[in-house]
Amino acid sequence: MDPLLCQVAEVRAEANYVLWLRFENGVEGRVHLGPLVGKGKFRAWLDEDAFQEVSIDPHGNMLSWESGIELDADVLYYDLINKAKLAVH
Repeated sequence: MDPLLCQVAEVRAEANYVLWLRFENGVEGRVHLGPLVGKGKFRAWLDEDAFQEVSIDPHGNMLSWESGIELDADVLYYDLINKAKLAVH
């Protein structure tokens, strides 16, 4: 896999623990992270304002929050493209 495919260009936290993402290769969409809320380190997101403060690391490979939570851009990318494949079938 080309690592450049999974670089996050833009992220926006939306209501109900949804992230809107756009990747450098043009893939974009929404990922619902609500099922993680309240579990382990994701307890920090019980305060939805904390979830809203997402940022992209300088290399575009990770999303991070001030609480120390990090999510791998590759995982989110594949979630989006797999949803797109399911929608087509």
